[in-house]
Amino acid sequence: MGGGAAGGGAGRRTLAATLTLGLVAVLGAGAATAHAAPGPTDGPGSGVTRPDPATDGPGSGTVTPDPAEAEPGGSADPTPAEVGAVDPADAARQAALVDREDQRIIQTRAVLAAMLQIGGTESGRWKQPQIYGSAHGKTLVLPERGDGAAYTIRDLAAAGGGKYFRRLPDGSYLLGIHVFVADGAELVLESGDRPLVIRMGSIPGAFASVVGFGGVVRIIGTRRAPVTVTSWNAQTRRPDTRPEDGRAYIRAVGGEFEMEHAHVSHLGFWSGRTGGIALTGTDRPTSAAKHRTKEQRQQDKRLRMRRNQEGQGGAGGGPGDVELGPAGQGGGTASHVPAEELVTGSIENSAITGNAYGLFVSGSNQTQISGNRVTGSLVHGVLLHRFVKNATVENTTVTGSRGDGFVLSRATEKVRVVGCTAERNGRNGFTLNGQALAAGPSAAGEPLSDFGDSSVSGGTARGNARYGVELLGGRKLAVQGSRITGGDMGIVVRAGAADVRLSGNTLTGQRRHGIALRDGVTGAAVSGNSITGPVTGIYLRSSTGTIVGNTITVARAPRAHGISVLGDADGTQITSNTVRGSGTSAVHVSRAHGDVERDDNDLDGWHDTSTLWMKARRFVKPMNLVWAGVFLLVIVSMVRSRDAGPRLRRGSHPYAPQRRLDHRPAQVLQRRPHQPSTGERALT
Repeated sequence: MGGGAAGGGAGRRTLAATLTLGLVAVLGAGAATAHAAPGPTDGPGSGVTRPDPATDGPGSGTVTPDPAEAEPGGSADPTPAEVGAVDPADAARQAALVDREDQRIIQTRAVLAAMLQIGGTESGRWKQPQIYGSAHGKTLVLPERGDGAAYTIRDLAAAGGGKYFRRLPDGSYLLGIHVFVADGAELVLESGDRPLVIRMGSIPGAFASVVGFGGVVRIIGTRRAPVTVTSWNAQTRRPDTRPEDGRAYIRAVGGEFEMEHAHVSHLGFWSGRTGGIALTGTDRPTSAAKHRTKEQRQQDKRLRMRRNQEGQGGAGGGPGDVELGPAGQGGGTASHVPAEELVTGSIENSAITGNAYGLFVSGSNQTQISGNRVTGSLVHGVLLHRFVKNATVENTTVTGSRGDGFVLSRATEKVRVVGCTAERNGRNGFTLNGQALAAGPSAAGEPLSDFGDSSVSGGTARGNARYGVELLGGRKLAVQGSRITGGDMGIVVRAGAADVRLSGNTLTGQRRHGIALRDGVTGAAVSGNSITGPVTGIYLRSSTGTIVGNTITVARAPRAHGISVLGDADGTQITSNTVRGSGTSAVHVSRAHGDVERDDNDLDGWHDTSTLWMKARRFVKPMNLVWAGVFLLVIVSMVRSRDAGPRLRRGSHPYAPQRRLDHRPAQVLQRRPHQPSTGERALT
């Protein structure tokens, strides 16, 4: 029975190989046809290796999407749920494809590690490039070379007899297989004196990929001879613009990735790690950690102990480890990421068009992104996800993404975004999220502390559908010296952010608020900003901060405000600001609670358009009503006393009627003698 099973497995592998070779031949012929009779987008065809048809799962190549279906779209101002929205059936298919890719990568790495450890001739064979087939497709495995030399396009072309990486008549190359760059190996795709064009096969349910797992992947071109990498669908003879059925992608899992002077287009689908160009850390240690000798491990231990004694060891991690903790604090709960799990790299002077995610980075240290242009991403343009630290993004432009232009997600720290431009994106231009990973106990034991120390400086946000810049939570986030034009609001700070710095920015043409601080923001410093055109220049709600030295010119609107403060704002200072325009109030604090200091603000250029009732409402406050009642009582008493009549005479004492009477001595009246009358005498 065992022999029969083995024979059946061999038969299936032979069948899969036969189908693979046949598919590559057909796609290669399609490429030649496309070259001979080019369509609107001339170029070679594409070839990919399909999974074994007997083991296809959901989202396999047996399902062909309807070309008439519209691509996922977004409104002018989409909500987060609408960004990258797809049909439920397409969503299930793409999620299954991502899961299948994860299984393929893990399985390939596990087989390689096992084969290298068994020894003998079989182990020696796996130290050379191998074609590994599984239920999830074929993978070209590039192990570490003994001489340390890098793999090049010549090595790819030689693998499998040239069936999986072919040079086409127009000089471009067709990649028709998954490529796995193992730990310690290096793959260099370099243009040299001529431009290098690589077409990554991508047809419904089957696509090529390049994945470095602990290895090094370099895509190096020059200004005159760039490297072009794109997906290619031989059925349509053009790049694959439909991600619903999976699409070719490039990913570095740990290790190192470098790309310079490259043109990358129409890669990726569904998730960040399969989103196009992805640099991700891994929760599986690379084999380099397992291959260290006993002496090396003892040396690492001694180094860690010495660093801990000197107060340099953090949580006791190894050299090069990264620890993410509370921003600006020395203690507290932290997230620890060992060095062997991180990815490092640089992406410079490249153009990226039509990817699912333009660039996706997670679990990295000191990644450099410079001088790039990202256009038409299906979700976000540049997304720095969990556990990215000490990264620099500079002189990079993101245009036309359906989601945000630049995103710094939770658990990113000390990221500098310098001189970047976000233009005409479907949501925000820049989003910086410093909120904690958890608000209480969690299964993963995530830290409760905020993140921060990141900044946007010298940037430009123009014509984005929602906000120019949005800051959510965190500590010591900053936006400085940036120009923000259009959008619903310019800069929005919310979700309990602390110690935010907004200075030297120029904001123009927002529909509602220029700068908004709301919902628990504390310790914000808003200074030296120039705001022109919104209905409300600076809006502060249930937050505190210092608003100093800003120049505000608002739009002509019935309810315009220069600065508006609402809710609990105790301790807020509004000083030395210049407010111009016309509206109901230059500095509106009538609905604020607590002590709000207003001093030395220049309001000469403000025209008050409020009605008499509005002006009266500004003074209708509880204490004002009490004092008004006291004065009214006095006035009423005076009026009533004037109507009292003669009881109150001018010049007389007011209490004269109540004065005691004068004291008079008593007098004794003498009794007169009795004189009898005539009758009485006659009787006697």
